[in-house]
Amino acid sequence: MNIIVDFRQTASTTALLVFFWLLSLGMASRVFAQEDIANVQSKEYRLDKTGKLKYLLIGAKGAPKKPARGFKLLVVLPGGDGSRDFEPFVKRIYKHALSDDYLVVQLIAPKWNSRQRITWPTAKDSVRGAVVPVEKFLAKAVEDVGKRTKIDRRHIFTLSWSSGGPAAYAASLAKDTPITGSFVAMSVFWPKRLDLARAKGKPYYLLHSPEDKVCRYWMARSARDQLSHRGAAVKLVDYAGGHGWRGNVFGNIRSGIEWLEDHAKKAASEAKKKADDAKKKADDAKKTASDKAN
Repeated sequence: MNIIVDFRQTASTTALLVFFWLLSLGMASRVFAQEDIANVQSKEYRLDKTGKLKYLLIGAKGAPKKPARGFKLLVVLPGGDGSRDFEPFVKRIYKHALSDDYLVVQLIAPKWNSRQRITWPTAKDSVRGAVVPVEKFLAKAVEDVGKRTKIDRRHIFTLSWSSGGPAAYAASLAKDTPITGSFVAMSVFWPKRLDLARAKGKPYYLLHSPEDKVCRYWMARSARDQLSHRGAAVKLVDYAGGHGWRGNVFGNIRSGIEWLEDHAKKAASEAKKKADDAKKKADDAKKTASDKAN
């Protein structure tokens, strides 16, 4: 399965391009019928009165059993124009790449003005009319989901590609971010627009093709090197064929999510060890003080 998502894509062409991509793969009729994802539901929620800040909450139909620790979240920032047109693809990510204990949050890119060129404006972007940067939009969406159901805050990952990548990097490095892991595919990296001092301990899974002519591969290498230098855990994985979702798409996504989960498990183990060590140290100090008193 190969799906090409152009970093330079505009809002007016997205739906048509998606259709022709799928048509060329013999998938258009199946996708638009959506028979294979009939058991996956989505509901739109709005975070402001203007309707600019919207997201889709995607999961299984019915009332899935809530995990004891709450649902893990995958927050998706699509490439291209970030519109709702990617909903069928994102539903397939839920169905084919994730375990049953996940919910998916698909952010819908706000349109702040008619000539907007940046799909996901961050706090460091100057976009006319942009009131809420993507870092706050994402945090608001996660908070809203948390009011609707219990979520496992150890597992709040982003999946972004192409034009969604810069926003995902920025959101992961925002102060008090809820994000605990980032999967960035076929995107760009602009370090001067990021607070890399906050990268320490954060995990990043990067998927990129050395043949990519839209978002050059050297940017993925730069992201790996600079984030690693700041103490982040980074894995860069190559795939063949150039820009776009190619090959075993959902298997590749699943591999990246599993890597982030392994890191979350390791981080939880290390945190527990630190807490246990601190408790032991406190108990020993208390015992020493008691012995001296006696």
